[in-house]
Amino acid sequence: MTVARTSTAAGAATDRPIRRRPKNRKAQIANVAAEAFSERGYHAVGVDEIAATIGISGPALYRHYPNKYALFVHAATTTADALQATADGALDGVAEREPGDRLEHLIAALVANSIENRKIAGLYRWEGRYLEAEDRKRIRAVFVHVTQCVAAPLREIRPELTAVDATTLGASTLSVIGSISAHRTTLATRRLDTLLKSACGSILNATLPPAVPNAGRAAVGTVRGLAVTSKRELLINEAVKIFDRHGYHDSSIEEIGAAAGINASSVYRHFPSKADLLAAVFYRASDRLAVATSAALSTATDPEDALRKLAESYLELSFGNPEVLSVYFAEIGNLPKNERTNLRNVQRLHVEEWVHLVTAVRSELSAPEARFLVHAALGLVLDIGRLVHFDTRDESRARLHTLMTAVLLGH
Repeated sequence: MTVARTSTAAGAATDRPIRRRPKNRKAQIANVAAEAFSERGYHAVGVDEIAATIGISGPALYRHYPNKYALFVHAATTTADALQATADGALDGVAEREPGDRLEHLIAALVANSIENRKIAGLYRWEGRYLEAEDRKRIRAVFVHVTQCVAAPLREIRPELTAVDATTLGASTLSVIGSISAHRTTLATRRLDTLLKSACGSILNATLPPAVPNAGRAAVGTVRGLAVTSKRELLINEAVKIFDRHGYHDSSIEEIGAAAGINASSVYRHFPSKADLLAAVFYRASDRLAVATSAALSTATDPEDALRKLAESYLELSFGNPEVLSVYFAEIGNLPKNERTNLRNVQRLHVEEWVHLVTAVRSELSAPEARFLVHAALGLVLDIGRLVHFDTRDESRARLHTLMTAVLLGH
C-alpha cells in the first residue's frame, strides 16, 4: 500500500494511506447501475443513488458517464455483449464436436451465465423501451445472434425443422433461461442449473404444430362487439395502451384523457393519480385472470388436463390483451409500495394454482422447482408472443401452447 506522510497541527508526522481509484471503476458503476435499473426501473433510479452505493460522489461518476442515459446504455450493452461472448466462447471451444455436444455445451454456458447474472439478466427485457432506436437495434441484434447460435446445431440434430421452427425453439430456450430474472424464487445453484437444462431440453425436443404464413395475419388484440361506455373503464382501456406504447413515465394524464374523450380534470374524478390508474389496470387484469382460471379449472378432468386448460386460457387472455401483459412485467415497479405488494401477492396466489398442479403431475419436483417452471412457461407467452406479434390465430397460439406444456410437463 502506498503511504503519504502528513503533519499534524503540533508538527508530528503521521502516515495515511493514499486512496487510489480502482482500475475497474467504470465496470463497477455499470454493474451497480444494471442491478438498480433491473430491480426498480430506469426512471426510478437516480445517478446520485448509484454513486452512493459505490461510495463515490455524483460528480465522480460523471467522469465516467456524461449522463444517466449513457450509463443505462452502457449497462444494457455490457449485459448483452456478455451474453454474446458467452455463446461465442462456448461454441469456439467445441467447434469440431458433434452438433449434440455443441448444443449441450452452449446451453450449459448460457444457463451458468444467467444464474450468475440473475439480478441483471432482465435489464433489456423490461427496460429496453427506454433505449433510443439505434441502441435498441444493436442489442436486439445480439439476441438474434445468440438465438441463431442455438438454432444452427439444433437444425443439424433435427433436419426436419424449418428455419422458423428452429428459430422459435431457439428463442424459447433463451426465454426459459432468462425467466429466472422475472421472480425471486430461490433454489440451490446446482439444482437450478439441472432444472433449467432439463426445461431447455424439453423445449428443444418439442414438436411444434405447423406454422402459418404471415399473410392474412389476424389483427392483434381484435376487439369484437360493442365498446364500453363507462368513463372509468374507458380510461383503464386507453391507459394500458398508452403505458405500453410510451412507458409509464412518458405517458401523461392529459394524453390518456384525450384518448378516452375526457379532459384531464375529469380524469382525476375517477383516479386521484396516474399511479392509481396504473394500479386499476393491474387489478382489472387480475380480476379477468381469476375468472378465466376458475373457468378453466371447472372443466378439467385431472391435474394434467387442468394445466393444459390453464395454458389455453392464459394464452387466450394474453393474446387478446397483449398490452396488459407487457405493461405488467415492465411497470409494476412504478406502483406505490403497498399496491405493488398487494398485486404481487395476487400474482403469487395465481402462480401457486399452477404449482399445485405441476407437483401433482410431476411428483419428483419440489414446490420451488415447479415454481421456476411455471414462471418459465408464463414468460414464454410474453417473449414468444412478441416474436410472433401476438398473432391471434388458433395455429399461432397452438404452437405456444405446445411450448408451455413442454416446460410444465417435461415432455
